[in-house]
Amino acid sequence: MKSCLTNQLNARLLGLFWVHSRSLLLVSPISLCIPSPIGFLWLEEDGNHVSKILFLEEKTEDNPTSFLKQVAQQLAEYFEGKRMNFDFPSKQTGTNFQTRVWHELTKISLGETINYLQLARRLGDEKCIRAAASANGKNQLAIVVPCHRVIGSNGKLIGYSGGLHRKHWLLQHESKMMGKGLGF
Repeated sequence: MKSCLTNQLNARLLGLFWVHSRSLLLVSPISLCIPSPIGFLWLEEDGNHVSKILFLEEKTEDNPTSFLKQVAQQLAEYFEGKRMNFDFPSKQTGTNFQTRVWHELTKISLGETINYLQLARRLGDEKCIRAAASANGKNQLAIVVPCHRVIGSNGKLIGYSGGLHRKHWLLQHESKMMGKGLGF
């Protein structure tokens, strides 16, 4: 019995399904939905890491932990213009290539932008531009892995799963934080 309860607890912590005696128990993910100046943010925890930060149009039910509340505080400080870096652990699952792309995105400085061709070049192969753009679009850690800092080769805002209005706002916000003016 103790082993069964331990497995159920581990499943709950990981936001997984638990199957026991032919019954399926859906376990809610450990999550927190917070307001921001550009809509709600859905934060999800996977063990000791943030695994998702996604934009939502409306508030949903959540199941927060003290860890996610600390993450929310750091995001609030970012939106207030008081924080430029995040120091909470985060992790998302993807292919080796996606992971490389996401790591490269974290090297784009606050207030700066690059285009998709520059991203492909940073990855070592101009021909991977479409794959890099696809991986960029699969990023599940909005703001922290700054996929919003990648723009079109013509300098226009393109391709943001959170919506172009949010991408525009984030770039303007970061530009102001750095004392720059961007023409977006």
